[in-house]
Amino acid sequence: MSFGARALIRLGALEHNLQVVRAAAPGSKVMAVIKANAYGHGMIPVAQHLSHVDAFAVARVPEALELRANGVAARIILLAGVLNTAELAAAVQNGFEPVIHCGEQLDLLDACRDGSVDVWLKFDTGMNRLGFDPADGERIVARLRASAGVGELRLMTHLASADEVGDTATAEQLERFRPIAAGFDGDVSIGNTPGTLGWSAVSNAKAEFGFAGDNWLRPGIALFGISPFADKTGGDLGLKPVMQFEARLIAAKPLRAGARVGYKGAYTAGSDTTLGILAAGYGDGYTRHFRSGTPVLINGRKVPLIGRVSMDMIAVDLGRDAVDAVGDVATLWGEGLPVEEVAPYAGAIPYELVCGVMNREESEIVG
Repeated sequence: MSFGARALIRLGALEHNLQVVRAAAPGSKVMAVIKANAYGHGMIPVAQHLSHVDAFAVARVPEALELRANGVAARIILLAGVLNTAELAAAVQNGFEPVIHCGEQLDLLDACRDGSVDVWLKFDTGMNRLGFDPADGERIVARLRASAGVGELRLMTHLASADEVGDTATAEQLERFRPIAAGFDGDVSIGNTPGTLGWSAVSNAKAEFGFAGDNWLRPGIALFGISPFADKTGGDLGLKPVMQFEARLIAAKPLRAGARVGYKGAYTAGSDTTLGILAAGYGDGYTRHFRSGTPVLINGRKVPLIGRVSMDMIAVDLGRDAVDAVGDVATLWGEGLPVEEVAPYAGAIPYELVCGVMNREESEIVG
């Protein structure tokens, strides 16, 4: 490791987290969501390590093509579907499974003459983002079954508030989906990470809704050891952090009471202490929105960020009697300092932080 910030990716933790997800819904299939560069963890190494999952899910065709170009032969679901005939042709050629959520995609499938694709028909049960009105379910299912461009048909919906366990919105969404899923003769997917870990009706969806095919989970953030619930960390759920985002101490010097720190002198030292400078900043993905007081872990203790985040550096208060040395490694988030603990200091959610890591220095992938 040089002196800059880096992400250390622990693949062994990834495998552990997959087993936690599987245990939450025994007998279900797993569609590992690795969009956005596997939530900042490296899409290709993650996919190669999890080659035994039942399928992968990405947002867009270019992500799926990158997986194929790197030897990933597993099933790949396109969560945003296909946009035009060229993307549909790529899906046919590579065996991608697009999510179908709008009328234009129905037209593309009807016009397809170069083969067929297995599809996931998505219903909007309350997210109000992508998907068809459940009231049109019978008509759309019939149209897709008659379409020359469609192989196997599967169903999907997405839960908007499953991270708020007990919230009535999720129960209402499930009831809107019930008439569509009940008695369906194929596979069904409802369970995103919070749905799977927080709602028994989702983890036991096959029995709950009575469809004939497999229940498919769509774990995303949990695979990387992060909790989707605001009041819990990944550790509380038995998960292990996959990413260790860290940087070296590049300077340590006395800071006198009353001295101002960083751009605009945004922080003033209240007493004599030791100033530490770490080689991480918003150019590395350590957002400028982090405020003074944000915890940083160094040599087994938490110290506060002070002043504004710069492009390449941050300042921390090491304490008056600090003995930290230049070259010591500090954890910005990871083992011992969950990203869930750090995120509120930036007014962010953990997803944003891990997806935003820039990796100016090469990530290190370890077993």
